[in-house]
Amino acid sequence: METEKIQYEEIASPSDVAAIEGTDTQNLPMLPPAQSPENQWQQINRIIADFFEKFPEYLEKFFNTYKQPLFSLGWVLVALVSIKVILAMLDAVNDIPLAQPLFELIGISYASWFTFRYLLKTSTRRELVAEIDLVKKQILG
Repeated sequence: METEKIQYEEIASPSDVAAIEGTDTQNLPMLPPAQSPENQWQQINRIIADFFEKFPEYLEKFFNTYKQPLFSLGWVLVALVSIKVILAMLDAVNDIPLAQPLFELIGISYASWFTFRYLLKTSTRRELVAEIDLVKKQILG
């Protein structure tokens, strides 16, 4: 058995390869050259490049899917920022000497006037309800 072993030799060029007699080797299809395998960094770079290439599509799909919750979240954030700014302004105004007692006096005076003007008599309460309805109609249509 050992004597029947076939030894393979490296072939230096395609011309050294023996073709089957009667075949035309010039018209045979050629395989594309083998690509070198990508190393790990090239794979990571390709994945990142593909992601950023499709990112606008992902963003548009996400926005279209979650449009209403995003607007609601935006309004909540705007409300929180507004409240924070208003409280900071009130705190700054309260630091001014005599401003806090003056504003308290103005508030108490307006509340007293409103009570005497609109809430004590039935006819003035009806007038207040009519004014509120008029404002609602103007705002809501």
